[in-house]
Amino acid sequence: MDTAELMIATLVLAAGTFAFRFAGPVLRTRVRLSPRAERLMKLAAVVLLAALVATSALTKGHDFAGFARPAGVLVGGVLAWRKAPFVLVVVAAAATAALLRLAGVP
Repeated sequence: MDTAELMIATLVLAAGTFAFRFAGPVLRTRVRLSPRAERLMKLAAVVLLAALVATSALTKGHDFAGFARPAGVLVGGVLAWRKAPFVLVVVAAAATAALLRLAGVP
């Protein structure tokens, strides 16, 4: 792929991204969703985020990530659920995984 093709592809993707982001506020007043559809969309966002967290926490490439990483994510999740400060959540999750790995837990 040469430079011109790369620039054209970048501009097309940028324009498409802008169009999608611009369409949301513009169409929000024109498109009405049922309360059930709005509720399902909110739930879908939570499910998508949970799936992303589970995939990231449990896998490394195509293999199981070991037990240290999911344990760290669990500690961070519990602290976030308990509304701990963000810095504490991140440090505790990283420390949990690091200490488990130091102890020999994969």
